[in-house]
Amino acid sequence: MRVFYGKANDPDAAQYLVHGVSTRPSLSVGSLINPPLRTLFQQRLLERREGIYADRQQAPLGRSYNQAPGLPSGLDLYKTTFGKKTHRVFAGHIINPPKSREQVEKEAQDGRQLYVRTHNHFDVGEQINRKYNWSKYTKDSKFGIATPNYNDGRNVARSLRWLDQLQLQKAATLVSKRYEDFRARTQPQVGKVCDPIADTMNVPPNHTFGIMLSPDEFGAADLMHYTAPVDFLRGKDRERAVLSAVREHLKKANFHNFSSLLETFRHYDKKSNGSIGTRELLSVCRQFNLDLNPQLLDALLEYCDVDGNGQIDFMEFANFLNWKDKMPIKELEEDVLTKGNKRGPSAGEGGSGESLVKKEDLLPKEVGSSEKTPRTLTRPQTVPDRFYTSSSVISAVVGGPSAANYRTYGVPTVRTDLAAPCIKRISDMKNYGDESSSGGLINPSLYSLKGVHEKHFFMSRPKEEIASIFRNIGVEISEETFNDVWKLASMRHPRGQVCVETFRNVLDEIQAKKMGYY
Repeated sequence: MRVFYGKANDPDAAQYLVHGVSTRPSLSVGSLINPPLRTLFQQRLLERREGIYADRQQAPLGRSYNQAPGLPSGLDLYKTTFGKKTHRVFAGHIINPPKSREQVEKEAQDGRQLYVRTHNHFDVGEQINRKYNWSKYTKDSKFGIATPNYNDGRNVARSLRWLDQLQLQKAATLVSKRYEDFRARTQPQVGKVCDPIADTMNVPPNHTFGIMLSPDEFGAADLMHYTAPVDFLRGKDRERAVLSAVREHLKKANFHNFSSLLETFRHYDKKSNGSIGTRELLSVCRQFNLDLNPQLLDALLEYCDVDGNGQIDFMEFANFLNWKDKMPIKELEEDVLTKGNKRGPSAGEGGSGESLVKKEDLLPKEVGSSEKTPRTLTRPQTVPDRFYTSSSVISAVVGGPSAANYRTYGVPTVRTDLAAPCIKRISDMKNYGDESSSGGLINPSLYSLKGVHEKHFFMSRPKEEIASIFRNIGVEISEETFNDVWKLASMRHPRGQVCVETFRNVLDEIQAKKMGYY
């Protein structure tokens, strides 16, 4: 439920508020169905009260009354009738009227001409009088259309032609079947799909390409129990999820522990050479309780290194490991970054005289503001900017021009040309290249087959919920061991939060040490 911030702490008076006036019935249902008996005195008193009404005087309830006062004076009540007298007619007079044949024929002929005129109705064999004016015509007059007559003999020639010649002219033209098949295969036909390679696909209609994978017989408990130590999801999904979690952890740590981007970069730059290397990045991650393995550390460095020189400069550091919009650059920091001033005594000895950024790389945070922010860097494209389907490569017409160099229209599905926002909104449906690819949709992880996704493993949970999850999947550990594992897992997060993946990793490490893996 969304509550307006101005009404957050207001008392909830709506549920106790009643509108209108409380009505009280004057009579109950029982008193209407079974009214109480009145005494003789009460009955006389009620009749006296209601006797003042006109309807009560004229027509008292339950008594017969005289209706004569309402009728006109002088009206005989017993002999006067109202309405029109109905004449009785028998059905026999209608079916068999008491008339002679001549009278019936005369009555029928009186309205005959009018009926013929209105309904155009004639008797069988009756001659129709069309009222022609025959005075204009003679006995030699002709009616109708004259039959065409040609003196050149064309009608005679048509009658002398043989039947086989006429059928030959009306018959269909015979063509080669090879030519007709080629035309039907290469040229579009009305109402048919043009498929030039239909002959090469000699497979049954229900043929399925590829190998069908049978479902595995395991559950969530088997996945979490029998996973090897320090192993989690396989493939790019695990790398992207863990890499995103590490970047968010570093961004939060930098925002809460330092006041400016320059101070944050100097803390990372242990050698004061204007760039951050692998050892320096590993040292800072360990300070923030992030013990990264070498593969994940290399992946983090490769993600932030846009120019590919193996080092993270200030622009890459500000774009990928910080919330640069929340830590603007002021005028003094701008001078240090662009002019290359040496560090002061508060930052330690030594310094670099070279500038960390160019002046054109710093853009105003807002129009007319003195505060600056580094410009947004875009990572190199990891997907091609144009895709070719088989139909666009082979073209739709055999022998037609190639479509390889056709211009591509529209907006790409993966927006690698845009920088991914620090905090992605729910309404933002764009794919900035940091989401799962089609391979992840076609071959999902084993956990997703059971409705468990990566966000469920990295979601922070309370201690009781973690204990309930591992108890339900069959993990039997003592209370003392559980508290020790919880303590070690909470130390890996700056705020002491624990997720299922962190707790499972710590538990696997402890079990691996007991079994002699380490």
